[in-house]
Amino acid sequence: KLCGYLQKLSGKGPLRGFRTRWFVFDPRRCYLYYFKGPQEPLPLGHIDIASASFSYHQPEAGAAAPGDEPAAFEVHGPGGAVAVLKAATRQDMTYWLQELQQKRWEYCNNLDAAKRDSRTSPTPSDFSKGLVAKDNPGTILSQNASAERARNILAVETSPTDLVGEQAASQPAPVQASAINFSLKQWSTELKNSMSSLRKGNNENRKSVFYTTEEWELLDPTPKDLEDSMALEEKRKHLAEGSKGRRLTSSAFPFDFGRIPHKAKRPLLKDMIGSSKNRSSSDSFPTEWCSGNGSKLVSELQLKYQSQQEELEKLKKELLSQKELVRLLQQTVRSSQYDKYFASRLCEGVPKDKLELLHQKDDQILGLNNQLEKLNLEKDSLQQEVKNLKCKVGELNEQLGMLMETIQAKDEVIMKLSRQLSECEDSSSSPSAAVNSPTATCANKDLQELDRLKDNLQGYKTQNKFLNKEILELSALRRNAEAREREWQAKYTSLEAKLCQIESKYLILLQEMKTPVCSEEQSPAREVITQLLEDALKAETSEQPEQAFFKPHLVSEYDIYGFQTVPEDDDEEKLVAKSRALDLRSLSLSENREISAGVKWENYLASTMNREMMRCVELKNLIRSGIPHEHRSKVWKWCVNLHVKKFKDSTVPGYFQSLLQNALEKQNPASKQIELDLLRTLPNNKHYSSPTSEGIQKLRNVLLAFSWRNPDIGYCQGLNRLVAIALLYLEQEDAFWCLVTIVEVFMPRDYYTKTLLGSQVDQRVFKDLMSEKLPRLHAHFEQYKVDYTLITFNWFLVVFVDSVVSDILFKIWDSFLYEGPKVIFRFALALFKYQEEEILKLQDSMSIFKYLRYFTRNILDARKLTAIAFGDLNPFPLRQIRNRRTYHLEKVRLELTELEAIREDFLRERETCVEKRDLISDDEEDS
Repeated sequence: KLCGYLQKLSGKGPLRGFRTRWFVFDPRRCYLYYFKGPQEPLPLGHIDIASASFSYHQPEAGAAAPGDEPAAFEVHGPGGAVAVLKAATRQDMTYWLQELQQKRWEYCNNLDAAKRDSRTSPTPSDFSKGLVAKDNPGTILSQNASAERARNILAVETSPTDLVGEQAASQPAPVQASAINFSLKQWSTELKNSMSSLRKGNNENRKSVFYTTEEWELLDPTPKDLEDSMALEEKRKHLAEGSKGRRLTSSAFPFDFGRIPHKAKRPLLKDMIGSSKNRSSSDSFPTEWCSGNGSKLVSELQLKYQSQQEELEKLKKELLSQKELVRLLQQTVRSSQYDKYFASRLCEGVPKDKLELLHQKDDQILGLNNQLEKLNLEKDSLQQEVKNLKCKVGELNEQLGMLMETIQAKDEVIMKLSRQLSECEDSSSSPSAAVNSPTATCANKDLQELDRLKDNLQGYKTQNKFLNKEILELSALRRNAEAREREWQAKYTSLEAKLCQIESKYLILLQEMKTPVCSEEQSPAREVITQLLEDALKAETSEQPEQAFFKPHLVSEYDIYGFQTVPEDDDEEKLVAKSRALDLRSLSLSENREISAGVKWENYLASTMNREMMRCVELKNLIRSGIPHEHRSKVWKWCVNLHVKKFKDSTVPGYFQSLLQNALEKQNPASKQIELDLLRTLPNNKHYSSPTSEGIQKLRNVLLAFSWRNPDIGYCQGLNRLVAIALLYLEQEDAFWCLVTIVEVFMPRDYYTKTLLGSQVDQRVFKDLMSEKLPRLHAHFEQYKVDYTLITFNWFLVVFVDSVVSDILFKIWDSFLYEGPKVIFRFALALFKYQEEEILKLQDSMSIFKYLRYFTRNILDARKLTAIAFGDLNPFPLRQIRNRRTYHLEKVRLELTELEAIREDFLRERETCVEKRDLISDDEEDS
């Protein structure tokens, strides 16, 4: 997977700069998504690589060789948009550019070679599993031998570093030193604003921030500091009057600048020992703002501030002593009041010995309180001493570090002077060497210059190869786009010509139908109608393959799920089925224009590349809108594992294979019925149409394994269709767990047993919901005594398989596997509401029942049906369904008990009565 850290240029004005982002390439859309970090769920944005070009700039000739320095490159998008990205090293930059070029080349060639079917996308086929994946072979790159050879010649072999690839997600993001984008003019402006606000000094809410070479933190004043500042204000009025407007009193500082110790920067080594030449522009930049009048004013303010701080500390100590004196006096007053109170209240009629005892206890209490206060004072003083010692230790450590740096600098100076001294001695001892030294120095400089020029030449060669390859690829892609445009133009012309022919025939037909025909002779309209029917039912042939691309798309024999679109037997049914298929195609084409749902899925799946999917409102809404065909296998498997995790955790590895092996080797009572129903499962799907179909064997394996896991159920008609739908997108073992999810997790007990008790209960619950959500339609059915549960029973048992068109069926299954059985009630009600007005027009029971048998096949708009199911029918609480299931379960059990009692009475009566001995029940007839 192509992913890793890059820095992206973003922001505006003085905040514009490079920010580290986590980039992930998505091959489905050829997008390069970028996130704040590898664990972020949502991307900040994306770059369209399919329509982009790449470039980068070689360092100037006078610059040093780049080596491991960061290297930037540009991604030019449509509309003049340019994204500037920076890699940690030039090697990483080269690797990213090569990979992005390769991904763009593969995607665009796959786009050209893909099938021109609007319902298939040029995405890799490995996203789908199951039987459907076999129908979507991987796309084949277009063969362009000359372009491929040129690309291979111009390719530059590079290998990624640790900041590229999935392993980079576990490493910390590289930190880029943020450049200072503020000019000296801005610094002086800030300083002037701060000084003016300090001179005013009346507004306590005004706070100023100084930007210095060291980092400071602005601390809010405490209430105690505010009280002290007010008291000092009264004492120093005579000082403030003489220097009003110039001098700063303590009241002008209602805040405190607390220095952050761990962020303090030590003095630069070059400022301590460097020469005056080295202390130029860039090194002295942080202190240039305090030159001139500003520096004098700041130094004066610092001296005054220090003197004020010393006086403030003295006054604080004096205040603390005064407070301590007041506290002791208050304590003495309280004790005297206490003694007076007890003396007045308790002296009357109290023995003197008890009174003396009380006085002694009071004295003891007072003594203990005094000792406690002394100990608290000692504790506070000790804590203060500890703080002072810690501060001293920190200062000593800082001084120690500065001294160590100073010693190191002096050592370097000594070594430098020693080298110079040795060179001078060598030059004095050998006069000939002094003559040759300038020549040797020039030769060394020439060699260094030659090496630098060689490096630059190699860099320009690499850049030239890359740009030539980029030009070659862009030219090839432009030619492909032009060819594709010409093909679409030819197809458009062909479609327009065919449309004109059809319109001409229909106009002739309308003219003939307008003219009354009284004779029995065959009219020209019959010939036109016959010709139109033949054209409509004409199948797509392989004749004239050179024109196969330019002819309009006919309805294919099978849809993307493998279901037959047009039946083979009845011509009238063929017309209806083909009309339905054309309507579905029209809907899918109109939905493809609105790609908002597809983009949401792409963004969500891109955000889950670095983490597992989790249940959330966003995912639920996406699934309700329908899972894209290429992602359905992945999402279905995740949904199944979500519901059966507790079952799978309790089983051993190879559990499914062991169940299947036991079912094949041992006697299985369900195997006979399973074999009978295999070819009757989905006869209209090519994956289950013949005994040799791949789906038949997989269907047999899953049903046998499930019958061995659940001997109480064994096999029930309906389970085969559930497994058949699951196998279209899942492998055998996943389809087995999907069936476990439906039978053991979603549906109530006895739903697929012999009595179908749970299924009967759900039909009664559905009747209650019909009377509540669709009262007019329910009353209409009651009026004509139509039992619509005879139709809906199969909907619930097999989750709408063979009841709705395939597109709607799989969207129902998407929501069903994520949310559970409540979805079946939602869509069952939505189907009736969709055609409510049409059903209300029918006025007899026979026509109503006949319409109910086939009306769901004419519902084609999945978006409208979904909006009804999840919008118009709200609120739809699951608790209500559970309560009604419990209520109707008791009623159905009572009815079954009564039926069993009637059966036993019948059997006893048959044994005693000679005339009824020949009567047998349905169960006895089956056996």
